[in-house]
Amino acid sequence: MYLNDAFDREIDARERPGRPIPSGQISARAVFAIGFFLQVAGIAILSYYGTWAIVCGCALAATILLYNTWHKGNPLSPLIMGLCRALVYFAAAASAMVITGNVADDNLLNAGSSLPLTSTVLVNTTVVLAALAIWAHVVGLTYAAKQESLNRLGSLWPLLILALPVLLYGSRSVTSWADGGLALLMLLALIMADIIAVRLLITRHIAGAVPKAVAQLIAATSLLDALVIAIAGGGVAAVAFCLCAFVMTRVLQRVIPGT
Repeated sequence: MYLNDAFDREIDARERPGRPIPSGQISARAVFAIGFFLQVAGIAILSYYGTWAIVCGCALAATILLYNTWHKGNPLSPLIMGLCRALVYFAAAASAMVITGNVADDNLLNAGSSLPLTSTVLVNTTVVLAALAIWAHVVGLTYAAKQESLNRLGSLWPLLILALPVLLYGSRSVTSWADGGLALLMLLALIMADIIAVRLLITRHIAGAVPKAVAQLIAATSLLDALVIAIAGGGVAAVAFCLCAFVMTRVLQRVIPGT
């Protein structure tokens, strides 16, 4: 977010002069310094968890920079933004494999597997499905927000890609009902949040409808996180943490606009 403001300072000066940098509340140099410091700090934290956590972290940092330097006027920018969020899952997976003791050292093979750590992380079904789901969610909400109208068949496809996470996890959530139904409840929560947002997007001619929809979908990423955790058997506490993140995001969006 810091780097986004720093890179967009000239556009903001013309279109949104009240933003912190154009209004003189802080210098662009300071914002750049903070943004790059946060990226380096993130990679430094990941370095504790081994080589592949660092690789995923560097890939994430590079993708964030790519988005910030090349998102204006780029029709593919939503794909890059979605990739930023998907890479968070891969970085977390690489770290978690070390934390849980599945690997004792980067030079060793994953316990019980003939695949090296990097392959295990990248082909793990749970991680790949989760990354694909969150990528589709972010891409869908970004493209939907960019559409001038949703009254043509050709402009409705972003709403279809929003449904991909539900399709990926729908059957698995239903079959998990015997295990307490937590995944199914999270699936229903995500569907409800998406429906509310889509209804707002369809009524985009009403002032403020699109920002409200995008803010709702941004917060709903935490519901998707909760669904992924529930499917993976992560436990009630972790799911509850994600639900709290959703609620807190919605509350804080009343103070700081989501868009």
